[in-house]
Amino acid sequence: MIQLQSYVLGGWSKGQAPFRDLVNPATDERVAQASSNGLDMAAVMDHARTVGGPSLRAMSFEERGAMLRTWSKALYAAREALLDVTMVNAGSTRGDAKFDVDGATGTLSYYAGLGKKLGDRKWLVDGESEQLTRNSARFYGMHIRVPIQGAAVHIGAFNFPAWGTFAKAAVSILAGVPVVTKPASSTAWITHEMVKVLTDQGLIPPGVLQLICGSPGTLLDHLGPQDALAFTGSADTGAKLRGGHGPVHASTAVNIEADSLNAMVLGPDLERGSDLYHWVKNSIVLEMTQKAGQKCTAVRRVVVPESLVDALTEDLSEELARISIGDPRAEGVRMGPLNNRAQQEDYREGVSLLSGEGRIVYGDPERESFEGVKDGQGAFASPILLRCDAPLQAEAVHAREVFGPVVTLCVYDGSVAQAAAIVAKGQGMLASTVASSDRKFGGELVFELAPYNGRVMLIDKKVCDQATPHGMVLPNLNHGGPGRAGGGAELGGLRGMEFYMRRVAIQGNRGLLDKLFA
Repeated sequence: MIQLQSYVLGGWSKGQAPFRDLVNPATDERVAQASSNGLDMAAVMDHARTVGGPSLRAMSFEERGAMLRTWSKALYAAREALLDVTMVNAGSTRGDAKFDVDGATGTLSYYAGLGKKLGDRKWLVDGESEQLTRNSARFYGMHIRVPIQGAAVHIGAFNFPAWGTFAKAAVSILAGVPVVTKPASSTAWITHEMVKVLTDQGLIPPGVLQLICGSPGTLLDHLGPQDALAFTGSADTGAKLRGGHGPVHASTAVNIEADSLNAMVLGPDLERGSDLYHWVKNSIVLEMTQKAGQKCTAVRRVVVPESLVDALTEDLSEELARISIGDPRAEGVRMGPLNNRAQQEDYREGVSLLSGEGRIVYGDPERESFEGVKDGQGAFASPILLRCDAPLQAEAVHAREVFGPVVTLCVYDGSVAQAAAIVAKGQGMLASTVASSDRKFGGELVFELAPYNGRVMLIDKKVCDQATPHGMVLPNLNHGGPGRAGGGAELGGLRGMEFYMRRVAIQGNRGLLDKLFA
């Protein structure tokens, strides 16, 4: 069994007892241990600020991008070994492991390309310069963005230990801000191996990227006014982090990506058997079964016209029955377990709560027989499809996110007003989708949903054969959402870098400003 170390202060450091066990959720086997006990978190932050920060800020965007490119290539070269670790540590199928690892290398590559486009600069110009006084053609003002001079602390979630870690890191490092990353302990082995690939090849300059395996300890107590905190996880934990000493007393910048009851609305024009209908059906099944439904962007509520709900229930049930669930190493398995036993218990409690406002039309939350494992072994979960005929009167359906393969069909009357009202009860989502070829319906609904979402997909019959899956996060588009989704924003190309850069107003001689910041 491997003992994970933390990469801090320019080298690998072993933690002290007690250790936390990392368990293969498919077999209940202990596969690794992690501890950060004994680490000097104040020194870790100081190392990032005083060593990593100056090193990064001395580099241009193009040079930082070139570094990210080497990281992407090195991790891609180690892809097979990383997939093997992911399958054991996270219980992922090979396809789900690729989704995570390839998401990491792809995002690094995207931001490497962005750095090349930005070129030999160390700041960003924000908008046009303006004449400030009526009687002077020389006195001008403008805005620029420069990297903050602290460090970025990243707290990751268990479901994307590869993509989540390096997507955050890519944006911060291209902006010129060093990173201290703390992945969720249960799947930290994957992150550990990825960082080790980079350190073994000498690709991480001192202080630019540090890794904490285990508890964050006192790390967050050392956040200051030039630091930033980016967190992915539960809304409750996010709220606690916002109330920490750094955010409250030092105005540390905070970005939260939290719970999200994402929705898919099916237009009244949708016909069973059409190409768009098949896209909808396949998308819902994918969102339920990819990573066992443990994605922050997964569809949780499908708002479906009453005229279509019976047919959709029948077709989804048929597709879900074909999904083989079990140990990812067993032949033919297409869906693995939940992350751990606690997640399994939460799934069962959540399904019980939701079924009080509807009824289960497919699946058994108490199922214990799965492929390649003994009955009762592992943190497995059956896909669950529920039907709610009065979604506007329901509460739990729109408040309790069951982080697993669970979707509720919310029946509506086909109107824009009712569909919008149902979705809005989720109080803020990362992503919602409208599936309709009726331009009037789709156009009106998108504007109603936009204030409640970080991203809205409008899929019609002309793009359904080209569209990305509902839950796929792209580095050039915003990732985040309002309300219970955390109120944050990540990625989005240059937009993601804004979190790590200070906007400053500069006033002075127009000729000098043009010379300095052209």
